[in-house]
Amino acid sequence: MKKQGFTLIELMVVIVIMGILAAVAVPKLFGMIAKSKASEVGPAAGTYVKLQQAFVSETGTDYGSFKLIGYSAPGTNSQTTNFTYTDEAGAGTHALPQTAEDAWKATSRVQLNDCTTGGTWTVTIAKAAGGNAADAAVFDASVNGNGCEELTPSFNKIGH
Repeated sequence: MKKQGFTLIELMVVIVIMGILAAVAVPKLFGMIAKSKASEVGPAAGTYVKLQQAFVSETGTDYGSFKLIGYSAPGTNSQTTNFTYTDEAGAGTHALPQTAEDAWKATSRVQLNDCTTGGTWTVTIAKAAGGNAADAAVFDASVNGNGCEELTPSFNKIGH
């Protein structure tokens, strides 16, 4: 009777190939996980900008707090597993500032690859020069923190 099976060399070749595949795939996997965690920031900021644009269009000279414009930040009490969202405007309405002021901020609560805990994604608001009620405000989005911008490469286009 003839024995069937794999030789030791064949098994070793398979193990080496699996090791190479794992060495290539694992870093990519962790990068994708971090990007998926950071993906909540863009839609949250975009929603804020759209609601704020509608509010500014109605008032012509003022911008409002989260509550006043009807914005509900993700998570419970503006906090998710990965981010804390801050209403930089505070309560009530405020006159549009001549120079850019922070209006919305997301701060990372966990390290996301190279992006350290405390990295921030910010939307600023300012009065547009000579703008009418429909386009009275200018929004600018920025990312601060080492390695954070790579997680959300198009974030700085929000509001433009």
